Amino acid sequence: MGRTPGIFAWLRIGAADCMGGGMKGRVVFVTGTDTGVGKTVLTCVLARRLRQRGLAVAALKPVCSGGRTDARLLRAATGAELGLDDVNPWHFRPAVAPLLAARQIGLRLRRTDVLARIVPLRQRFDYVLVEGAGGLLSPLGEDFDSRDLIVGLDAWPVVVCPDRLGAINQVLLVIEALSGRFAARAQVVLMSRGRASVVSRGNRQILAERLGAARVHMVPRLARGLITGRRRLAPDLGRTLDRLVGL
Repeated sequence: MGRTPGIFAWLRIGAADCMGGGMKGRVVFVTGTDTGVGKTVLTCVLARRLRQRGLAVAALKPVCSGGRTDARLLRAATGAELGLDDVNPWHFRPAVAPLLAARQIGLRLRRTDVLARIVPLRQRFDYVLVEGAGGLLSPLGEDFDSRDLIVGLDAWPVVVCPDRLGAINQVLLVIEALSGRFAARAQVVLMSRGRASVVSRGNRQILAERLGAARVHMVPRLARGLITGRRRLAPDLGRTLDRLVGL
C-alpha cells in the first residue's frame, strides 16, 4: 500500500500480474463499503445462481480473521469443489484487521502470495468469485488491500452496501477509489434492510444518475435458506444476479 500509484501504474501492475496466467474464467471480486455489509451472503447466492446456470464456479475468501463461518458458507455454496484451506488459505484467529493478525504470529503476507493461489483457478472454473475482508482499502497484508487484488486479477468489482442513509456517499467513495476501468465496470449492490422507503428510493435514483441505472442493483433481505441452498432462488433475484456478472 503506502503511496497510491496513478491509474497508469495500476493498469501496468494488473497487466503484469495477469500475464502468463492463461486467463480463461472471469474473476468477480466482491468488496464493500465496510465489514458486515452482506458480502458473504451475496457471494453465496451468486455462486448458487451460476451453478444453477450450469457454470463451474469457485468462491474464495483468501484472507480472513476471526471465525471461519464465511469460508464454510462459500465452500458449501459451490458444492465443496475446493477444500476449506483452498477457499480460505489464510485464516487468523484474532478478530482484528488481517494485517495486524498476521503480524501477531510473525507472518508477512504479500500480494504475490495471494495472487498465486487465485490465478491458476481461472483455468479450472468459468467464474472465480473472490470476497474481500472488510472494506475496499482495509489492509489485508504488508503491501496490499482488496483494491490491489482487483487490479492484480483484472477482476470485475461488485461493491456491496446496505441500503441506508449514507449509502450514496459510501458507494461513490469506493468507486472513486477504484479508478479507471475498474471503476467503470464496477457493479453496485444495495442490500435491502426491509420495506422500500424514501431513503431507499433516493439511494437508487441518485446512484443510477451518477453511475448508470444498469450498474445499480437492489437485492432484498435474504433468508438463510437461500444462502444454504434449502430454498430456491426467486426468478427476479436470479435475473438480478445474472446482470451482476453480465449473463
